[in-house]
Amino acid sequence: MTFVLAHISDLHLPPLPRARPRELLGKRLLSWLSWHSKRKAVHRPEVLEALLEDIQAQAPDHIALTGDLVNLSLPAEFAAAARLLERLAPPERLTLVPGNHDHLVRQTWEQSWGHWQAYLPGTPAGRGAPSFADPFPTLTRRGPLALVGLSTAVPTAPTLASGRLGRAQLERLDKMLAELNQEAVQVIILIHHSPVAGRNSRRKALSDAAALRDILVRRGCSLLLHGHDHRYLQDELPGPDGPIPVLGVASGSALAWHGRPAAGYHLLHFAEDGGLRLQRRGYDPEAGRFLERDSRTLALPGRLR
Repeated sequence: MTFVLAHISDLHLPPLPRARPRELLGKRLLSWLSWHSKRKAVHRPEVLEALLEDIQAQAPDHIALTGDLVNLSLPAEFAAAARLLERLAPPERLTLVPGNHDHLVRQTWEQSWGHWQAYLPGTPAGRGAPSFADPFPTLTRRGPLALVGLSTAVPTAPTLASGRLGRAQLERLDKMLAELNQEAVQVIILIHHSPVAGRNSRRKALSDAAALRDILVRRGCSLLLHGHDHRYLQDELPGPDGPIPVLGVASGSALAWHGRPAAGYHLLHFAEDGGLRLQRRGYDPEAGRFLERDSRTLALPGRLR
Protein backbone atom coordinates (compact mmCIF):
# COMPACT_ATOMS: atom_id res chain seq x y z
CA MET A 1 0.00 0.00 0.00
CA THR A 2 1.30 3.46 -0.94
CA PHE A 3 1.18 6.57 1.25
CA VAL A 4 0.82 9.81 -0.75
CA LEU A 5 2.15 13.12 0.56
CA ALA A 6 1.33 16.34 -1.32
CA HIS A 7 3.89 19.14 -1.09
CA ILE A 8 2.67 22.69 -1.74
CA SER A 9 4.25 26.04 -0.95
CA ASP A 10 4.31 29.81 -1.45
CA LEU A 11 0.59 30.35 -1.96
CA HIS A 12 0.93 34.14 -1.40
CA LEU A 13 -2.79 34.27 -0.87
CA PRO A 14 -4.49 36.53 -3.42
CA PRO A 15 -6.07 39.05 -3.47
CA LEU A 16 -4.41 41.42 -1.00
CA PRO A 17 -6.90 42.80 1.57
CA ARG A 18 -7.31 46.51 2.15
CA ALA A 19 -4.74 47.89 4.57
CA ARG A 20 -4.96 50.96 6.76
CA PRO A 21 -2.13 53.48 6.23
CA ARG A 22 -0.68 52.81 9.69
CA GLU A 23 -0.45 49.10 8.82
CA LEU A 24 1.89 49.90 5.92
CA LEU A 25 4.68 51.44 7.93
CA GLY A 26 8.20 50.07 7.49
CA LYS A 27 8.86 46.85 5.57
CA ARG A 28 5.21 46.24 4.78
CA LEU A 29 5.19 49.28 2.51
CA LEU A 30 7.90 47.79 0.28
CA SER A 31 5.97 44.53 0.04
CA TRP A 32 2.75 46.45 -0.67
CA LEU A 33 4.46 48.29 -3.55
CA SER A 34 5.90 45.00 -4.84
CA TRP A 35 2.46 43.41 -4.78
CA HIS A 36 0.76 46.21 -6.70
CA SER A 37 3.59 46.65 -9.21
CA LYS A 38 4.03 42.98 -10.15
CA ARG A 39 2.94 40.27 -7.73
CA LYS A 40 -0.83 40.78 -8.10
CA ALA A 41 -0.50 39.93 -11.80
CA VAL A 42 1.44 36.76 -10.95
CA HIS A 43 -0.34 35.23 -7.94
CA ARG A 44 -3.86 34.70 -9.19
CA PRO A 45 -7.05 33.58 -7.37
CA GLU A 46 -8.07 31.37 -10.31
CA VAL A 47 -4.76 29.47 -10.13
CA LEU A 48 -5.18 28.94 -6.39
CA GLU A 49 -8.72 27.67 -6.95
CA ALA A 50 -7.43 25.24 -9.58
CA LEU A 51 -4.84 24.02 -7.06
CA LEU A 52 -7.51 23.35 -4.44
CA GLU A 53 -9.64 21.47 -6.96
CA ASP A 54 -6.74 19.33 -8.17
CA ILE A 55 -5.57 18.42 -4.67
CA GLN A 56 -9.12 17.39 -3.80
CA ALA A 57 -9.27 15.24 -6.95
CA GLN A 58 -5.89 13.60 -6.24
CA ALA A 59 -6.89 12.92 -2.61
CA PRO A 60 -3.42 12.64 -0.99
CA ASP A 61 -3.15 11.05 2.45
CA HIS A 62 -1.47 14.15 3.87
CA ILE A 63 -0.40 17.65 2.80
CA ALA A 64 2.86 19.44 3.63
CA LEU A 65 2.77 23.24 3.23
CA THR A 66 6.18 24.90 3.43
CA GLY A 67 5.36 28.53 4.06
CA ASP A 68 4.54 31.93 2.61
CA LEU A 69 0.80 31.62 2.86
CA VAL A 70 0.46 35.43 3.02
CA ASN A 71 2.22 38.49 1.63
CA LEU A 72 2.39 41.40 4.09
CA SER A 73 1.66 39.64 7.41
CA LEU A 74 -1.52 41.68 7.85
CA PRO A 75 -4.00 40.44 10.48
CA ALA A 76 -6.69 40.16 7.79
CA GLU A 77 -4.39 37.96 5.71
CA PHE A 78 -3.83 35.50 8.55
CA ALA A 79 -7.59 35.18 9.07
CA ALA A 80 -8.13 34.62 5.33
CA ALA A 81 -5.32 32.05 5.25
CA ALA A 82 -6.98 30.18 8.14
CA ARG A 83 -10.12 29.86 6.03
CA LEU A 84 -8.00 28.59 3.14
CA LEU A 85 -6.40 25.95 5.38
CA GLU A 86 -9.85 24.71 6.36
CA ARG A 87 -10.68 24.27 2.69
CA LEU A 88 -7.43 22.42 2.02
CA ALA A 89 -7.63 19.83 4.79
CA PRO A 90 -8.41 19.35 8.47
CA PRO A 91 -5.47 19.76 10.89
CA GLU A 92 -4.88 16.01 11.13
CA ARG A 93 -4.19 15.90 7.37
CA LEU A 94 -2.03 19.00 6.92
CA THR A 95 1.34 19.98 8.37
CA LEU A 96 2.37 23.63 8.10
CA VAL A 97 5.65 25.51 8.51
CA PRO A 98 5.89 29.29 8.06
CA GLY A 99 7.89 31.32 5.55
CA ASN A 100 9.49 34.75 5.66
CA HIS A 101 6.33 36.49 4.38
CA ASP A 102 4.43 34.93 7.28
CA HIS A 103 6.62 36.85 9.76
CA LEU A 104 7.41 39.93 7.73
CA VAL A 105 7.24 42.25 10.75
CA ARG A 106 6.98 41.84 14.52
CA GLN A 107 3.42 41.05 15.53
CA THR A 108 1.36 39.35 18.22
CA TRP A 109 0.69 35.62 18.15
CA GLU A 110 -3.07 36.17 18.49
CA GLN A 111 -3.25 38.39 15.39
CA SER A 112 -1.00 36.19 13.27
CA TRP A 113 -0.07 32.52 13.68
CA GLY A 114 -2.69 32.11 16.38
CA HIS A 115 -5.21 31.82 13.52
CA TRP A 116 -3.34 28.67 12.42
CA GLN A 117 -2.81 27.20 15.86
CA ALA A 118 -4.67 23.98 15.08
CA TYR A 119 -2.13 23.33 12.30
CA LEU A 120 0.88 23.88 14.56
CA PRO A 121 1.33 20.74 16.69
CA GLY A 122 3.02 21.34 20.00
CA THR A 123 1.17 24.56 20.76
CA PRO A 124 -1.69 23.90 23.19
CA ALA A 125 -5.04 25.09 21.87
CA GLY A 126 -6.12 28.39 23.37
CA ARG A 127 -2.62 29.44 24.40
CA GLY A 128 -0.13 31.36 22.32
CA ALA A 129 3.58 30.64 22.12
CA PRO A 130 5.85 32.89 24.26
CA SER A 131 8.21 32.91 21.27
CA PHE A 132 7.31 32.25 17.64
CA ALA A 133 10.10 29.65 17.48
CA ASP A 134 8.95 27.79 20.60
CA PRO A 135 6.63 25.24 18.91
CA PHE A 136 9.41 24.14 16.54
CA PRO A 137 10.54 21.64 15.56
CA THR A 138 7.08 20.13 15.31
CA LEU A 139 6.54 16.41 14.89
CA THR A 140 3.62 14.91 12.98
CA ARG A 141 3.29 11.15 12.55
CA ARG A 142 1.28 10.02 9.54
CA GLY A 143 1.39 6.49 8.19
CA PRO A 144 5.05 5.52 7.63
CA LEU A 145 6.24 9.12 7.92
CA ALA A 146 7.54 11.32 10.72
CA LEU A 147 7.15 14.90 9.49
CA VAL A 148 9.54 17.28 11.26
CA GLY A 149 8.59 20.94 10.79
CA LEU A 150 11.12 23.76 11.18
CA SER A 151 10.55 27.51 11.27
CA THR A 152 12.99 29.83 9.51
CA ALA A 153 10.58 32.78 9.74
CA VAL A 154 12.04 35.82 11.52
CA PRO A 155 11.48 39.54 10.91
CA THR A 156 14.36 40.98 8.89
CA ALA A 157 15.44 44.39 7.62
CA PRO A 158 13.84 45.92 4.50
CA THR A 159 14.88 44.26 1.19
CA LEU A 160 15.89 41.03 3.01
CA ALA A 161 14.07 37.71 2.61
CA SER A 162 16.48 35.61 4.62
CA GLY A 163 15.67 33.13 7.37
CA ARG A 164 17.13 31.79 10.60
CA LEU A 165 16.53 28.72 12.75
CA GLY A 166 18.35 29.84 15.90
CA ARG A 167 20.45 27.84 18.35
CA ALA A 168 17.56 26.67 20.56
CA GLN A 169 15.56 25.24 17.66
CA LEU A 170 18.65 23.54 16.24
CA GLU A 171 19.39 21.93 19.61
CA ARG A 172 15.82 20.64 19.85
CA LEU A 173 16.08 19.29 16.30
CA ASP A 174 19.30 17.44 17.09
CA LYS A 175 17.65 15.74 20.04
CA MET A 176 14.49 14.91 18.10
CA LEU A 177 16.41 13.32 15.20
CA ALA A 178 18.53 11.31 17.63
CA GLU A 179 15.34 9.84 19.11
CA LEU A 180 13.77 9.19 15.70
CA ASN A 181 16.93 7.36 14.62
CA GLN A 182 15.87 4.53 16.94
CA GLU A 183 12.72 3.91 14.91
CA ALA A 184 12.06 2.35 11.51
CA VAL A 185 10.41 5.47 10.11
CA GLN A 186 10.87 7.77 7.14
CA VAL A 187 11.86 11.19 8.54
CA ILE A 188 10.78 14.07 6.32
CA ILE A 189 12.00 17.58 7.20
CA LEU A 190 9.80 20.50 6.17
CA ILE A 191 11.41 23.95 5.94
CA HIS A 192 10.83 27.13 3.96
CA HIS A 193 14.41 28.17 3.08
CA SER A 194 16.70 25.66 1.40
CA PRO A 195 19.77 24.71 3.49
CA VAL A 196 21.82 23.88 0.37
CA ALA A 197 24.98 25.98 0.20
CA GLY A 198 24.96 28.54 -2.61
CA ARG A 199 21.35 27.94 -3.57
CA ASN A 200 20.31 31.51 -2.64
CA SER A 201 22.01 34.88 -2.42
CA ARG A 202 22.80 36.11 1.07
CA ARG A 203 19.74 38.39 0.89
CA LYS A 204 17.43 35.37 0.58
CA ALA A 205 19.42 32.59 2.25
CA LEU A 206 19.11 30.65 5.50
CA SER A 207 21.75 32.31 7.70
CA ASP A 208 22.48 29.26 9.86
CA ALA A 209 22.19 26.65 7.09
CA ALA A 210 25.68 25.32 7.89
CA ALA A 211 24.59 24.41 11.42
CA LEU A 212 21.60 22.52 10.03
CA ARG A 213 23.81 20.69 7.54
CA ASP A 214 26.13 19.66 10.40
CA ILE A 215 23.19 18.07 12.23
CA LEU A 216 22.05 16.24 9.09
CA VAL A 217 25.53 14.86 8.47
CA ARG A 218 25.41 13.25 11.92
CA ARG A 219 21.72 12.43 12.34
CA GLY A 220 20.39 12.20 8.81
CA CYS A 221 16.84 12.18 7.50
CA SER A 222 15.08 10.53 4.58
CA LEU A 223 14.04 13.62 2.62
CA LEU A 224 13.96 17.41 2.98
CA LEU A 225 11.21 19.53 1.38
CA HIS A 226 11.34 23.32 1.00
CA GLY A 227 9.74 26.26 -0.77
CA HIS A 228 10.88 29.90 -1.09
CA ASP A 229 12.41 29.69 -4.58
CA HIS A 230 9.14 29.35 -6.54
CA ARG A 231 10.49 26.61 -8.81
CA TYR A 232 11.26 22.91 -8.89
CA LEU A 233 14.69 22.18 -7.46
CA GLN A 234 16.39 18.87 -6.81
CA ASP A 235 19.54 18.89 -4.69
CA GLU A 236 21.10 16.60 -2.12
CA LEU A 237 22.94 16.88 1.18
CA PRO A 238 25.33 14.37 2.76
CA GLY A 239 23.87 12.14 5.47
CA PRO A 240 25.13 9.21 7.55
CA ASP A 241 23.46 6.65 5.28
CA GLY A 242 23.91 8.27 1.90
CA PRO A 243 22.80 11.44 0.11
CA ILE A 244 19.62 13.09 1.41
CA PRO A 245 17.32 14.28 -1.43
CA VAL A 246 16.34 17.95 -1.14
CA LEU A 247 13.27 19.00 -3.15
CA GLY A 248 12.00 22.51 -3.77
CA VAL A 249 8.59 23.17 -5.27
CA ALA A 250 7.06 25.95 -7.36
CA SER A 251 4.59 28.48 -5.99
CA GLY A 252 1.09 27.07 -5.74
CA SER A 253 -0.66 30.18 -7.09
CA ALA A 254 1.59 31.75 -9.73
CA LEU A 255 1.46 32.28 -13.45
CA ALA A 256 4.74 31.93 -15.35
CA TRP A 257 6.80 35.10 -14.91
CA HIS A 258 10.40 36.21 -15.61
CA GLY A 259 11.71 32.70 -16.07
CA ARG A 260 9.77 31.30 -13.14
CA PRO A 261 7.39 28.48 -14.05
CA ALA A 262 3.66 28.50 -13.58
CA ALA A 263 2.25 27.04 -10.38
CA GLY A 264 3.08 23.50 -9.42
CA TYR A 265 3.04 21.00 -6.61
CA HIS A 266 4.34 17.52 -5.90
CA LEU A 267 2.77 14.19 -5.02
CA LEU A 268 5.23 11.90 -3.23
CA HIS A 269 4.25 8.23 -3.35
CA PHE A 270 5.94 6.27 -0.54
CA ALA A 271 5.82 2.50 -1.18
CA GLU A 272 5.85 -0.14 1.55
CA ASP A 273 9.24 -1.39 0.32
CA GLY A 274 10.81 2.03 0.96
CA GLY A 275 10.66 3.24 -2.64
CA LEU A 276 9.59 6.76 -3.55
CA ARG A 277 7.98 8.06 -6.73
CA LEU A 278 7.77 11.81 -7.33
CA GLN A 279 4.86 13.04 -9.45
CA ARG A 280 5.09 16.69 -10.51
CA ARG A 281 1.83 18.47 -11.33
CA GLY A 282 1.68 21.94 -12.89
CA TYR A 283 -0.82 24.58 -13.89
CA ASP A 284 -1.75 24.72 -17.59
CA PRO A 285 -3.14 28.21 -18.35
CA GLU A 286 -4.84 27.08 -21.56
CA ALA A 287 -6.66 24.23 -19.82
CA GLY A 288 -7.17 26.29 -16.66
CA ARG A 289 -6.22 23.34 -14.49
CA PHE A 290 -3.32 21.31 -13.14
CA LEU A 291 -1.91 18.45 -15.22
CA GLU A 292 0.85 15.91 -14.66
CA ARG A 293 4.24 17.20 -15.81
CA ASP A 294 6.36 14.14 -15.18
CA SER A 295 7.01 11.26 -12.81
CA ARG A 296 10.30 9.87 -11.56
CA THR A 297 11.75 7.54 -8.95
CA LEU A 298 13.93 8.93 -6.18
CA ALA A 299 16.54 7.07 -4.14
CA LEU A 300 16.28 7.58 -0.39
CA PRO A 301 19.13 6.98 2.07
CA GLY A 302 19.13 3.77 4.06
CA ARG A 303 17.54 3.34 7.46
CA LEU A 304 18.75 5.97 9.88
CA ARG A 305 21.34 5.08 12.50
